[in-house]
Amino acid sequence: MLNLLIALDQLAWVLLTLGNGSPDETISAAAYRMERQGKLAGRILRPLIDAIFRPVERDHCRRSYASEIAGSQLPDSYRARIT
Repeated sequence: MLNLLIALDQLAWVLLTLGNGSPDETISAAAYRMERQGKLAGRILRPLIDAIFRPVERDHCRRSYASEIAGSQLPDSYRARIT
């Protein structure tokens, strides 16, 4: 079920950006990235999303961004290094 929710989140981000968003980036990770870049959208979205997720997880957007950077959402077979 979690994979389905993440896939819908990623699809929503691509649709919201009219195809300019990364197809593997969630709205939360994008909000954190955009805030770090000093973009207005990030400065608005990141605190809003973090407030929504606060009962479940603190620093949700930062954690989502870190997960994207680490590739921790990928199956082990995709993280294996090719030699």
